[in-house]
Amino acid sequence: MWTYVLVGILALAAGVALGFFIARKYMMDYLKKNPPINEQMLKVMMMQMGQKPSQKKINQMMSAMNKQQGK
Repeated sequence: MWTYVLVGILALAAGVALGFFIARKYMMDYLKKNPPINEQMLKVMMMQMGQKPSQKKINQMMSAMNKQQGK
């Protein structure tokens, strides 16, 4: 009887640990393929759209994006 409980607890602990490492690996691969936008990427995007990016405009857009992600 106690062996079933012990096996169940061990299987649960192994499943939690395995799930954590699989999720961690998935997120690391996702962030490698889709990096978050930084100031340099924003500057390049604005130049591709034909705008001359000023530091003030870049700071405004970065703060707006960070505020949007916070919601």
